[in-house]
Amino acid sequence: MANKLKSEIKIAVSVDENNVPEEINWTAKDGGVNDEATKAVMLSVWDHKAQESLRIDLWTKDMPVDEMKVFYHQTLVSMARSFQRATNDEKMSATMLDFCDYFAEKLEIIKK
Repeated sequence: MANKLKSEIKIAVSVDENNVPEEINWTAKDGGVNDEATKAVMLSVWDHKAQESLRIDLWTKDMPVDEMKVFYHQTLVSMARSFQRATNDEKMSATMLDFCDYFAEKLEIIKK
């Protein structure tokens, strides 16, 4: 049996006395990222035994709301595109992207 290659992604979270994130840093050496600061992280994993997704959503207390809106919009767009690649369901991915346009318009985060 051949050795399997492994890649690690690390997320380090510093919290205050109330367990509210103050700093988030991440490392993905295979991607050239080493202890980089970030203000927000969303992580989803699929539990195939329970048939449910598990999530970790973290953001620092100094994450600006306007940046959070853009972060959510970009994440939704990325999910719609990933959904299309994973399922080849062009109709639903187009519907999801339409919602992303609506989301951005209502939040006034895309310039017309």
